[in-house]
Amino acid sequence: MACQFIEVDKLRDTLRESLGKDDKRQEDISRPDVLTRIESVIQTIVISVSEGEAPVLRVMNRSSWDNVRFHESVGLVQKTDVPVRTLRCDCPSSATRFALTLKLLSVIYKLVQSDSYATKRDIYYNDPQLFGSQTTLDSILDDISCMLKVPRRSLHVCATSKGFISGDLCYLEEDGTKVDCSSSSTAVPVSSNVNGIRNIVSSAKFILIVEKDATFQRLLDDAFCTRLSPCIIITGKGVPDVNSRLMVRKLWDTLNIPVFALVDADPYGIEIMCIYKYGSRSLAFEAHSLTVPSVLWLGLLPSDIQSISTFMRPASCSTSSQKHNWTEILHVCMRSQHTDVMFEKTA
Repeated sequence: MACQFIEVDKLRDTLRESLGKDDKRQEDISRPDVLTRIESVIQTIVISVSEGEAPVLRVMNRSSWDNVRFHESVGLVQKTDVPVRTLRCDCPSSATRFALTLKLLSVIYKLVQSDSYATKRDIYYNDPQLFGSQTTLDSILDDISCMLKVPRRSLHVCATSKGFISGDLCYLEEDGTKVDCSSSSTAVPVSSNVNGIRNIVSSAKFILIVEKDATFQRLLDDAFCTRLSPCIIITGKGVPDVNSRLMVRKLWDTLNIPVFALVDADPYGIEIMCIYKYGSRSLAFEAHSLTVPSVLWLGLLPSDIQSISTFMRPASCSTSSQKHNWTEILHVCMRSQHTDVMFEKTA
């Protein structure tokens, strides 16, 4: 393990040198700047209307692998020449999306102007019939963040975290609340405002990302953090939310310690590890604050399953499950085409 830490330290140093030269991290944008960018969008619409033209909104296409590239020290980042999707108010296929985008821009403008915050859930339930679903609102919010080139945290819209964290870690929330994650039997929800965290104190030697909540809880029950103290364990409970990814990145930036991933040896587990390590296609525009390229795959490895297969009864696999696995395998293969090296693993 000590040898692996040496290798991780070397990788971290290399990454930091590269980040210092090439990384254009998406810093927080000032409130006046955010307001100015929104006003610029609205001004363009007003001008179009005054000239008798149908107003349009242009948003980046975040759904295609062709619009991302692999950066060794960052992961999947958005290309500079990404094709845009045009939302027209006079086109039946995009008129609703156009109107909802304007509505959300209005909400964001008021929040930023008044220096107040709202959760995505609050905004949705303020008018659920308008947005139709929480997923629709989430997607539009990401489109706006990408369109304005503003990190989502600067839009004053927060998301309720689903992840949990435990171990040798204390910090202060933005409002001054002290958070202590050192209890061996219970976990602390990941902060909904990771960017506002300050005064991080930890003597942890490593961070362990755990894919599943059940596995995470088992580790807590077995006093993992006490037995391997000092350390930090965190779970995004499956596919990680943005706050869980932000937390892992913030801890890595602050503590400069190795980060390991414990995931299932199946396509879904590998994909989840890759999200932490390299980022996701849809949020490639925020990769600089979400990815941790030094993450190492601790397990489970396919070879681990082979070595213990004699002690286990082969699990039945339905046709439906097999189809889902093949779909995810294809997705991972598409991801691998955009990376020179998929991942490093511990030996």
